[in-house]
Amino acid sequence: MTAKNEFILTFSCAQRTGIVHALTGALVHHDGDIIELKQFDDPVTQRFFFRAHFALPTAEADHVSALKAELDELGETYGAEWDVRPIDARPRVLIMVSKFEHCLNDLLYRERTGELPAEIAAVVSNHPDHRQLVEWHGIPFYHVPITAETKPQAEEKLLDIVDRFEIDLVVLARYMQILSDDLSRELTGRAINIHHSFLPSFKGAKPYHQAYERGVKTIGATAHYVNHELDEGPIIAQQVQPVDHTSSPEDLVAAGRDTESKALAEAVKWHCESRVFLNGGRTVVLR
Repeated sequence: MTAKNEFILTFSCAQRTGIVHALTGALVHHDGDIIELKQFDDPVTQRFFFRAHFALPTAEADHVSALKAELDELGETYGAEWDVRPIDARPRVLIMVSKFEHCLNDLLYRERTGELPAEIAAVVSNHPDHRQLVEWHGIPFYHVPITAETKPQAEEKLLDIVDRFEIDLVVLARYMQILSDDLSRELTGRAINIHHSFLPSFKGAKPYHQAYERGVKTIGATAHYVNHELDEGPIIAQQVQPVDHTSSPEDLVAAGRDTESKALAEAVKWHCESRVFLNGGRTVVLR
């Protein structure tokens, strides 16, 4: 068997007995070899979440289609959301960025080295600063200026880019513009943002300098799905780093860059590996 014969199955539905038995039985029925299996039953929401990495003897279309047909019947039976995709499928990603380039740089490097299982298809920015960096990586760069007056037209152009490049995931890598409610709804479940975890304590300009004035002892960052509430979407990943009284404002900014880059990279990686499930206002991450 090779990676070409390997797949990821995700399945989520209301809790019922026998779901795992039914799913693993379907895989066995089609000679599937389960390599990794994770599941979670949420006792609060009464929802079931399942992710399996499995291999088939062959990746021939007829064999895969027969398995999908059986899974489709199980999906109907359990009222589930489910998907099967090849393990080596790479979701197409659009990165949006403003002037801070640390998260953009980190994602470009991880994709180039194969650490990030995604294809960065394009980069959009409301500033022209990073064109040379992005185009050096062989990736199209789009400068889309935005003001209060031009916001509807800019977002329409963004959606055109999303459609034209067949984008699966939009990543706001320190994109310092608030998306409209309509655009946030359009991108529900397929847009990830990063922010410093001081929110809502330290809003506005220079949050790390505000944190310095308050003598914080921990620097953090939060990666989350975008929704209509600013920086309040379902959390996917968080990173923290201890600091102390010897840390200057510049030290806090540097620590913040590290935590932001790491949290965002983890969130994007887990999403692209089909490990993240929406669960109301929360997420389930099957790692």
